[in-house]
Amino acid sequence: MNAVFVTATGTDIGKTFITTGLIRHLRGAGHPVHAIKPVVTGFDPNAWQDSDSAALLAALGRPISLPEVEHISPWRLKAPLSPDMAGRREGRAIAFAQVVEFCRDTLRNHPGVVLIEGIGGIMVPLDEHRTVLDWMSVLRIPIILVTGTYVGTISHTLTALEVLARRNLDVAAVAVSESQGGAASLADTLECLERFADAIDVIGIPRLATGTFEHPALARIAAIVRS
Repeated sequence: MNAVFVTATGTDIGKTFITTGLIRHLRGAGHPVHAIKPVVTGFDPNAWQDSDSAALLAALGRPISLPEVEHISPWRLKAPLSPDMAGRREGRAIAFAQVVEFCRDTLRNHPGVVLIEGIGGIMVPLDEHRTVLDWMSVLRIPIILVTGTYVGTISHTLTALEVLARRNLDVAAVAVSESQGGAASLADTLECLERFADAIDVIGIPRLATGTFEHPALARIAAIVRS
């Protein structure tokens, strides 16, 4: 694979944690890697150093500055809402075709692995008519689906897999990022999802100490990306 789209079953589940972990692992192994998060909501211009975009830049080893953020996250909206709602508040609609072309330009111009991180879950609306699912359907690159161990994980994950299969999208792996205070254990969640996920790799990542970026699970996902 030379490109992967990182999506999730919902928001605040761990997409950026997985993306940054993969970046650091691939870079540590000497592989060229680039990452973008084209659409961001809840972006605070006064605290952008704590944004997902800044985390991606840090993992990439690039300067953490607003001009660099602009390069990987051109569409930034303040309200912590879906892009269509946040855009309406600011009078700035997301231009779906431009988002797609930005991704394609990135894929054309960067060697090695390119990670494209989506926003929210797979059905989050980008504009009045298109969702993240439509975005992934146009790009048609393999997907890493990030989920957790929160209440509802099994239903949300299996529903997402069913929807992705109906669009004939390739799910390279399901990454189960252990939720804080999750109702089910990571082991039980993995066992259940593996029974229903057919031949898709289901990989669990436990909660790691702050600043920890190495784990065998991330190495497994990176190996799938590099295969």
